[in-house]
Formats: sequence, C-alpha cells, structure tokens
Amino acid sequence: MMSKPTIIAQISDLHIKAPGKLAYNKVDTAKALERCVAELNALEPRPDLVVISGDLVDTPTPGEYEHLWRLLAPLKIPFIGVPGNHDARDMMRAAFPDWAYAHASGPLDQARTVGPLDVILLDSHVPGKPYGTLETATLDWLDATLGSSKERPALLFLHHPPFRTGITHMDVQNLHNAADLAAIVRKHPRVRIVAAGHVHRATLTTFAGTAATICPAPNHAVDLDLAEIRPPSFRVEPPAFHLHVWFPDGEGGHLITHQVPIGEFDGPHPFFGADGKLL
Repeated sequence: MMSKPTIIAQISDLHIKAPGKLAYNKVDTAKALERCVAELNALEPRPDLVVISGDLVDTPTPGEYEHLWRLLAPLKIPFIGVPGNHDARDMMRAAFPDWAYAHASGPLDQARTVGPLDVILLDSHVPGKPYGTLETATLDWLDATLGSSKERPALLFLHHPPFRTGITHMDVQNLHNAADLAAIVRKHPRVRIVAAGHVHRATLTTFAGTAATICPAPNHAVDLDLAEIRPPSFRVEPPAFHLHVWFPDGEGGHLITHQVPIGEFDGPHPFFGADGKLL
C-alpha cells in the first residue's frame, strides 16, 4: 500500500477589500475567497496545511484584515501566510499574532514542520513598492534553517517570483535579488520547489536547479500578454489553486503539484460500466 501523502494547499493573491467593495470596480474578491474556502474544505483527503502566498488584502487597512479573518473562519484546515506587496507587515502581524514568526520585528518569515516536510515562508515585501526583495535577515535565516537538515525535503513559498514570466509589467516587479536566493537554493539541494504568487497565473519553470511555480488566484488573472500589445490588464478566467503533494517512496520521495479549479463542474463519471468494460 502506498504511504499517506502530505498535502500542502497554496492559495494566493486574495486581495480582500472592505465589505461591499470590488477590486478594480469589477471583481468580488470576497465571494471568490468564499468559493475557494468551500473547495478546500471539500477536498478528500483534506490538505495538512494551507499556505497563502501574499496579497491577503488589497489596500491595506485593519478593516480589510478583519474582513479577511471572517472569510477564513470557515476554513477547516490550518493556514499560514506571507505578505505580498499589497499587505502591511505591522497590520498582518497584529491580525495573525499566533503565527510563529522567525523575527520579533521586520520580515514575517516562518517555518512549519508538516509531517516529513519543512514548509518555509519567505517575506519578500518592500514597503511602498510593487517589487520584492529578500532582506539580509531573511537570507541568513533561510540559510541557517535549510542548513539544519540535509535529509528533510523543504518547500519554499514567497510572494514575488524570482524569475521572469514574459509579462513585462509583472516582470519589472518580481524578486529583484533573485540571485541571492538562487545561491542559497543551490547550496541546499533538499529544496524541492520554490512556489510564488503575484502574477495570478499558473506558471511552471525551473529556478536554481529546482522546480518553480506561480500559483493561480481565486479571483482574477493577469492578462497573458507576452508582446506588450495591451496596457496592464486583467481577465476573469476560471479560478484555481495549487496542491503540492509529497509522496514518500523508496527513492526518498517525490513532489507533485496539481492545479485545482474552483467551482461546480460536471462529474466525476466512471470510465467503466458494471461489467468492467470501458464505456
């Protein structure tokens, strides 16, 4: 029998506004999060942890974080988060005082042990700026945290992608010191994935010799404009999130990332009839 997998759900870019307010006068991000929470709660098997990879709120204000808390209250899975460029560290620390932050002040870095995995959240927030950087305190902490083991697989989460996507107006606001992160990832091969947000699109590449992804959003998607044809724009596309599933096996284990759509869809339907024949 296959060993039980460890499942980390990643949701990103919630952009919660004050009650009744729409993002960009168009998108009801609160309703989008409600649907996302319902989808997470319905998963079987249920994830072991939900990671929110930034932009939890939109403006930000304490009222938005209060609204976010109310929307997350029905979630039946433990969750942690890291700030994005739309967040504020002090407000977020006050809204989620029970999270085990690595520093008494400054970056809201976190590490969580989940079964055989080390889940590591890196704060790339730069106050007042859309782009990201990892401060020296974060880089030093990450190096030490990864250095605490050579065996345990580690999953890294942050808001700003440390790579280009080809969407120019987003690429200028990615992680500006990605080379510093790359040096640490290469030093510690137990890192199995670098998972980001920010771009509201499912994206896959490699970074510093390991898998790297961007998580889609539960609300709206950044326009896939690879030729700078249009001004910075968004589309309302099918919402989704990522499931990072760790399977232990004789080769040391392997990680698979699934994209999960949010919404009501037809099925599931059997492939085979009662007689065992393909329908």
